[in-house]
Amino acid sequence: MLTRDKLFIGGQWVAPAAKETIEVHSAGTGEVMGKVPAGGERDMDAAAAAAHAALPAWSALPAERRAEFLQKISDGLKARADELAKTIAQEVGMPIKLAGRIQVGLPVANFANYAKIAREFKFEERVGNSVVVKEPVGVVGAITPWNYPLHQIALKVAPALAAGCTVVLKPSEVAPFNAFILAEVIEAAGLPKGVFNLVTGLGPVVGEALVKHSRVDMISFTGSTRAGKRISEVAAQQVKRVALELGGKSASVILEDADLAAAVKGTVNGCYLNSGQTCTALTRMLVPASKYDEAAKLAVEAAKGFTLGDPLQETTRLGPLSSQAQLERVRSYIKKGIDEGAELLAGGADQPDGVPGGYFVKPTIFGKVKNSMTIAQEEIFGPVLSIISYKDEDEAVRIANDSPYGLAGAVWSKDDARAQNVARRIRAGQIDVNGGAFNMNAPFGGFKQSGHGREAGVYGLEEFLELKSLQLKG
Repeated sequence: MLTRDKLFIGGQWVAPAAKETIEVHSAGTGEVMGKVPAGGERDMDAAAAAAHAALPAWSALPAERRAEFLQKISDGLKARADELAKTIAQEVGMPIKLAGRIQVGLPVANFANYAKIAREFKFEERVGNSVVVKEPVGVVGAITPWNYPLHQIALKVAPALAAGCTVVLKPSEVAPFNAFILAEVIEAAGLPKGVFNLVTGLGPVVGEALVKHSRVDMISFTGSTRAGKRISEVAAQQVKRVALELGGKSASVILEDADLAAAVKGTVNGCYLNSGQTCTALTRMLVPASKYDEAAKLAVEAAKGFTLGDPLQETTRLGPLSSQAQLERVRSYIKKGIDEGAELLAGGADQPDGVPGGYFVKPTIFGKVKNSMTIAQEEIFGPVLSIISYKDEDEAVRIANDSPYGLAGAVWSKDDARAQNVARRIRAGQIDVNGGAFNMNAPFGGFKQSGHGREAGVYGLEEFLELKSLQLKG
């Protein structure tokens, strides 16, 4: 049983203002794995005050010194990699083999990468008779999700610190324990008091308090589009800067000249990663009508390889969902797909056989899906793939863009130039071309209701900077 009874505020572990706690459940068993404080407005007041007080000294620190702290944090996380992988596998349900590589490996790499970027970034430049200075935006409120908990924390905290901002972090209450480990690493790294603060609690309570706090200059949020809209509404009262990374309903467009087997396999892998609990999941597979039967057969075969099991076992390929609420949500979407006339080709809403008592859903595939169906329009956040046929390239692009979201997508063709041309026509922030690898220095973010602002690389650093012009005489 993991129990955390203190918050990290002003460089110290302090008792929360109230005694309420939040139970955290293991995704693999459904049982309570620990408790964390349910913080409140007074805790958020203390954290915002600490971050505000620490801002002048931290922002004045040379970028090279800030980089040294970031590298120490990266090293500290790496030293606790096994502990983090096990913790996140239990919190989220990602199989431990993948959790070590993705859920821990990416945060370790990102803190180190922002140390490098901070050293190389030009925080001022001469433009004619002006000096353009790039200054930290101030106190940053970071609100992060449960699906890639430490990774999403790193994509906000690391660039914010590199920019010279101070941070108040509100992690997801579904997967909070990794954030406590990060706070311990930050404390051990000797980060000045108040530069980083951690307050756990429920979104409508501490999240809302963070967004509306007068001493918080910017909110960086990753999560649902519904919550993002609420954050925008509250932040607008203070004309506060907001960066949002929200939902997705990404289309994988397989052109008729593509290597069909490779494209289908890549799409299924992209749909089922982290049990489909990925904002960029390739949940709509668009195939030429003439290739539909073959593509559907290949997809069903690929799904058979995703064996369900305990996320702490090395052999597991598909872990559970993160919570009971998520389980009920995904199963309701599967039932909705059947009710609306989609053809269930694999999986389904019933309880899988031979798995422990966690939040498991069978790897599911729907065929003969119309893009107007609920399962093709709404983000399910589970291992559910919709196969949609199209008649020509123009219709494929139209279907891909017929979504309120625009976060990611994929295009497959043996002709790279053609694939890139189609990718340019899709209104989304990140398009994989023929299985192109993730690039931690490329900008990440969405169009439309997938949000605004960008994370990762230099682009992520620039989100936390304000521009100032010094107009010089002569």
